Amino acid sequence: MKKSPAINDLLAVMAKLRSPKGCPWDREQNHMTLRFHAVEEVYELIDAIEADDDHELAEELGDLLLQVVFHCQLGQERGAFDFEKVARHITDKLIRRHPHVFGEMKVKNVDEVWANWEKIKRAEKHGTKHERASALDGIPKHLPALLRAEKLVKKARKAHLISKAAKNGTTKSALAKQLFKLAECAQSKGWNAEELLRAEVKKRERKFRQMETRSAGF
Repeated sequence: MKKSPAINDLLAVMAKLRSPKGCPWDREQNHMTLRFHAVEEVYELIDAIEADDDHELAEELGDLLLQVVFHCQLGQERGAFDFEKVARHITDKLIRRHPHVFGEMKVKNVDEVWANWEKIKRAEKHGTKHERASALDGIPKHLPALLRAEKLVKKARKAHLISKAAKNGTTKSALAKQLFKLAECAQSKGWNAEELLRAEVKKRERKFRQMETRSAGF
């Protein structure tokens, strides 16, 4: 007897867990209650990658896949989407956004690949409710504050809203120490460094958006 693909077994197990005779905990879950579980699984995956542990890597990839399958099961129960639709969507998107692999487009380097990717992405979202009218759109709001700050700076520089920082001789080690000192200072004063930086990022983003609007002549 031919064994069914592992993904089919996983989908069947997930459906069973959500069935009337399934697991009480799994049956209580919804998209909102699960939303931060995926974040935790991603961090555990990063730990496995940095530990160079293939056994843990395979296990953590499975845990992350479970989050995808769980949300797909919930979507299927609502008649919104299922695993097949999710898999087909990402497959089609990868083909569409890699015309230099699946089409006739020629590229010279990685920079051209990224430029084409962004151009195709904008075209896909044009005229929809997901259209990114601003060059600053598309940064997940729940990113850690420092990572969100880096993303904002990168987008602002690409949009010429801020200039490239001048070289001042700062080394990686010196900068790392400065960052730690700032966290240490915030903690000593009873402040939350994450909240402080998050608030500052929001303030800077508002400023950049105002600059973008003025430069567009609105």
